[in-house]
Amino acid sequence: MLLSPNAMGPRLRVGLYLTTGAIAAFLLLPIVFIVLLSFGSSQWLVFPPPGWTLKWYEQFFANVEWMESAYTSLKVALLTTLCAVALGLPSAFALVRGRFPGRELLYALFTLPMIVPLVIIAVAIYALFLKLGYTGTLFAFVVSHVIVALPFTIISIINSLKLFDQSIEDAAVICGASRLQAVIKVTFPAIRPGMVAGALFAFLVSWDEVVLSVMMASPSLQTLPVKMWTTLRQDLTPVIAVASTLLIALSILIMLIAALRRRNEPSA
Repeated sequence: MLLSPNAMGPRLRVGLYLTTGAIAAFLLLPIVFIVLLSFGSSQWLVFPPPGWTLKWYEQFFANVEWMESAYTSLKVALLTTLCAVALGLPSAFALVRGRFPGRELLYALFTLPMIVPLVIIAVAIYALFLKLGYTGTLFAFVVSHVIVALPFTIISIINSLKLFDQSIEDAAVICGASRLQAVIKVTFPAIRPGMVAGALFAFLVSWDEVVLSVMMASPSLQTLPVKMWTTLRQDLTPVIAVASTLLIALSILIMLIAALRRRNEPSA
């Protein structure tokens, strides 16, 4: 039986708040340290910083390699999002409304990338693309990222479809609309929150993906996490903290936008 905070005693409530705060601090403090290090004046990753400066941000934005990596990450993430939604939408409809043998098995296969260790998927995809000669290409990046992002998109859309009352769509068909028109004009707007959530998950999965990206990268094409990884092995420059801060900032911005959109969605 779960108790609400108001039903707890004062000591138990204080203990709950302290425990929650301690866990949140444990999870968030490393992120705060990284952000502070990006403004530190030391040429090494030293905490606490001896002073404060913006020169590492200037170096990051002035460096062509860092900017190309950031642009590649953004391009791959956007393409991954489009492909994941385009593939996830019909897949979710088939899994929810389909009545064919093996539907549960198909759902398990779609969610398998969430269960299998990522390094195993990365090695398998790398071996395949190496044989096909596609490693180091934008195609390889997008396909590999779609594989791990697709389950999140499918699950988000499935949840929205299960909450949608299909009788509303049937009513539109009875009123003269075709089934396709009813899906586009009635069902799609109703499940839009799930579609948006799936798109955001796909973007975030691709945006900071490093294991698959390391396998797919080449000297001329690499994402921002790969650039951070290769630089980290050579030099502990605070520019890495700048790149990390920008990755974190964009992720937080996307989550805030999603939260605001959900808050402003009219209730059914």
